[in-house]
Amino acid sequence: MNFVDQVKVYIKAGHGGRGCVSFRREKYIPRGGPDGGDGGRGAHIIFSATKDLNTLLDIRYQQQYKADNGQHGMGKNMHGKNGKDCVIPVPQGTLIKHADSGVVQYDLIED
Repeated sequence: MNFVDQVKVYIKAGHGGRGCVSFRREKYIPRGGPDGGDGGRGAHIIFSATKDLNTLLDIRYQQQYKADNGQHGMGKNMHGKNGKDCVIPVPQGTLIKHADSGVVQYDLIED
């Protein structure tokens, strides 16, 4: 079994969806009014500490993580679908540092 204790990964959260510009049109309602929907929320990147892992070997071979984008809004006040969050399991005691500055962002101690 290989033991990996340091890994560099690239992560990118999802973009939110664009809203929709739409106007209601009905036969007997003059100047119907706006009815465009909002875009969906972009997904988050979540690091989850777990006691089931004891090495970063799984993360070493997949170094790029990208979360889903939100869906665009639609007419008839339809809200876009939210993006699905990307959860990355890491062992307890993992330190997450910023690559350029080396500042510790998070210390994942507990589940």
